[in-house]
Amino acid sequence: MLPTEHRLRRREEFAIAVRRGRRAGRPLLVVHMRNGQLDPHAPGGSAFPVRAGFVVSKAVGGAVVRTRVKRQLRHLVRERLSVLPPGSLVVVRALPGSGEASHEQLARDLDAALERLTGRGVR
Repeated sequence: MLPTEHRLRRREEFAIAVRRGRRAGRPLLVVHMRNGQLDPHAPGGSAFPVRAGFVVSKAVGGAVVRTRVKRQLRHLVRERLSVLPPGSLVVVRALPGSGEASHEQLARDLDAALERLTGRGVR
């Protein structure tokens, strides 16, 4: 589970990441990332924490399959929060093939997409 401070919750935050961020597509998922922003109210202008959200449509599968995919993606992103730029907004959109994919396949695609967006190794 992602801690509360690392979750995207509002529609506007999803829209910012998708419309104004960069995108990296892989066979099982698409990752949208908007680089970090500074918190004007924090001392020293420190950055917001990395926040992530997930989009898993009915095209992925039934409710049980969608929930399993969301849980796997949340777990994978949680492990990678420390390597993402502070203040980033990340939206992971699962594609239809992700319902049948293994955990390792999802991890491989997520790592490749994040590496492309950040320009550095993820794991």
